Amino acid sequence: MVPGHFGARITGVGHYVPDHVMRNADFEKMFETSDDWIVSRTGMRERRYAEPHQAASDLATIAAQHALERAGLHGRDIDCFIVATVTPDYQFPATACIVAANLGAVGRAAFDLEIACSGFIYALSTAASFIRAGIFARVMVIGAEKLSGITNMTDRGTAILFGDGAGAVIVERTELDSDSFLACELGSDGSNPDMLCVKAGGSRNPITPELIDTHKNKMFMSGREIFKYAVNKMVETSKNVIATAGLTTDDISWVIPHQANRRIIEAAAKRLDVDREKVVINIEKYGNTSSATIPIALSEMIEKDAMKAGDLILFTGFGGGLSWGSIAWRWSA
Repeated sequence: MVPGHFGARITGVGHYVPDHVMRNADFEKMFETSDDWIVSRTGMRERRYAEPHQAASDLATIAAQHALERAGLHGRDIDCFIVATVTPDYQFPATACIVAANLGAVGRAAFDLEIACSGFIYALSTAASFIRAGIFARVMVIGAEKLSGITNMTDRGTAILFGDGAGAVIVERTELDSDSFLACELGSDGSNPDMLCVKAGGSRNPITPELIDTHKNKMFMSGREIFKYAVNKMVETSKNVIATAGLTTDDISWVIPHQANRRIIEAAAKRLDVDREKVVINIEKYGNTSSATIPIALSEMIEKDAMKAGDLILFTGFGGGLSWGSIAWRWSA
């Protein structure tokens, strides 16, 4: 980690989940499955679905407003907006531009970041880099997904996993000696993108009626291979950032992982030798909301007043790309 000119800290956190609850019992009517089967394999009991008229920018805007209210700020106080999403409103323009306009911040820098479930890790690292380099004073980072729109509801293996929601954090400039950003590591492997992808709709496979009929415009995941890869990379990058920060796993106050699967989270925590009580899990309520899972979990921790000044947080995640990353972050009041 090379020190920047300034420090970065999080000054506002917010989230939003839609009202519509999709329970395991609802899937029992659609597939040969059961609540016990889903819970034992994923840890999920419920997930939220957005309304048909809601887009990713709508979810993102509400989460951002929540973060602004907590920080006592307005949209125009933000210099840059980064939205991590794989379910943008449009192929272009960027969803972040729409969110900035919704918040009264027309003219501010805004862009999307597409790296699937690793989105928040990548976006927070990017925002902290902007801040520490002196480019911006405040950056809004939002993970927002409407995954119900790209989920194959005829495939039990993926239909039960995904939900909709958004989480937002405000990253703000501070003095270098109170920098919260301790270390990060990001990585990717694009040698086999078909393991986790939406195969149709891009320049590789432009959308056609035939591809829609065969659900190629929906998510596909090779679950067994992803499981092993996810655990290995989350553990590897977590150990590396802890070491880079000059710390040990005993110093960790909270692990806030991407909420993909309870078994993945628990396997990674076991290999890191981190107490289960330090691992934040809310997957039973929301399922996998991709780039939104970590900021939603962080926001709920703030609501519970569980985060204390000086706490060491390990953010870690894995997703499509394939991609992965971890951040060591010291919480400040």
